Amino acid sequence: MPEIREIIEGADIVDLKGRTKDDVLRELADLLAKRPEITDADDFVRSIFEREKLISTGIGIGLAMPHVKIPSVKDFVLAIGRSSRGVDFDSLDGHPVHIVAMIGASDRQSGEFLKVLAKLVLRLKNKYIRQKVLLTPDPAEVKRILIEAETDGE
Repeated sequence: MPEIREIIEGADIVDLKGRTKDDVLRELADLLAKRPEITDADDFVRSIFEREKLISTGIGIGLAMPHVKIPSVKDFVLAIGRSSRGVDFDSLDGHPVHIVAMIGASDRQSGEFLKVLAKLVLRLKNKYIRQKVLLTPDPAEVKRILIEAETDGE
């Protein structure tokens, strides 16, 4: 299993252009679909939207974690989108989402997937970390912030 550090280091960090939930999902899914770990881009994008129809991945506190585990993903991929204005994501708390962390994994990585998801959520639950992720212009610095957060409380 790749370490959370490796997954974060390989992440795409983008400032979201989309203004709606569907726009943001499409933006991040299209970005990740170009990665070599994804063998079927259409399947990945379709699966992200199908997963989101089940229940919103807007978990509250300005954070959404859209995710899929499917055969057409060979290994973990991560994209983190930031929106200073916020996006209505049908979040559990009703508040707009400012950080969207989209994760793709292989259907053979179920156990590891839950661990990766939990470690990422733990980092982003920290208000201070979320603010730094939103306000730091350099994507490399955002990755460093998330990686170093690993040692806080773990």
